[in-house]
This record gives sequence, structure tokens and C-alpha cells, in this order.
Amino acid sequence: MHVVHVCTGRARKIRINGRSVLSAIHKTAVAGPVAVGRLGLEGDEQADLSVHGGLSKAVYAYPSEHLAFWQTVRAQAKVSLWDEPVPPGLLGENLLLHGLQEGQLWIGDRLHLPHCTLVVSEPRMPCFKFGAAAGFAQAEKMMSQSGYCGSYLLVLEPGKVQAGDAIDLQPGAREVNLLELFRSRTRLQR
Repeated sequence: MHVVHVCTGRARKIRINGRSVLSAIHKTAVAGPVAVGRLGLEGDEQADLSVHGGLSKAVYAYPSEHLAFWQTVRAQAKVSLWDEPVPPGLLGENLLLHGLQEGQLWIGDRLHLPHCTLVVSEPRMPCFKFGAAAGFAQAEKMMSQSGYCGSYLLVLEPGKVQAGDAIDLQPGAREVNLLELFRSRTRLQR
């Protein structure tokens, strides 16, 4: 289990369905160590603090194993070519992780990295900005159906993070599974 990429982005105006909205979903991979504070990564912003950011949603992590799925569905939707990989940060993730998927994570699990500790706090729910970033109208529905939601993380011990950092998973209480919580919330939204 390790960090593949660290991604940050600033809030900016983008056009979605003909209207201008403020969004920070477009992240890009950064090189070297990045400071991690209680409210997230240095150089990163969230545009709508009612649904992103804050202490319990300071960092958004996403499994790299799901990128092949998004590459395929984006190609089917004619957003990209079949062999065009999904760039790091496209889905709004701060940390692209390898070896930690939603079904393996529980609320309260701790992710010990060499220079910081993060805690799984809740699943990410898809929104219209996610659909715009993915590049096709059905992206929100695809996230809901697949369960490929990623996880929000609380910063327990601030420090720094960089690509290549190993992750040691320390299980929490194991009462609420991240994927099960996501599926129950998406059923309630229908």
C-alpha cells in the first residue's frame, strides 16, 4: 500500500451546463513532499465547504485500481481515446493510492504514512462537478453504481506526504464499512 500521486488544485470558475460555477475539482500531480495540515494539503483548496473540506474531509483519497474503469467508460462516452490514461487528479483526488480500495476500509481506520497519520472519515458522494470533471453526463451514476467513490480523510497527525510513501493500515473499530456506508447513502438519494 502506497501513495502513487499527490495532487492539489485551486478554486476557479468553470462552465458546467452553460453556467459559471466555482470549483477546485481539477487537481494536478505535484512533485516532492507536500505539507499536510488539519484542513488539508498545502496549495489545495475546496470551493464549496458545505460538501467538501473541513476537518473531516480535509483530504480526498482515491484507489488507483479504479482508473482503468474510468479510462474505459470515458472512451465509451467518447471523452478520450481508448489508450488515453486518466490523468492524476482528474477525479478531484488529493491522494491517488495503490492497495486500498473502498471495501477494505472502515470508518475510523488509520492510515499511517511516514510523516503524517490520516483517518478514514466518510465516502465521497458524487456531484455534478464530478460529472463535469469526468467529462460525461453519466459519471455520477457510474460512481454510484460501481461504488468507486474513494474516501475522505481526517488529518490526525499533520506532517507531509509525497508520492511513494508507504501506508500502514491500522484498523479502527470496524463497525461501519466505507463501501457499505456509500451504498446506503446513494440508495437514500434516489
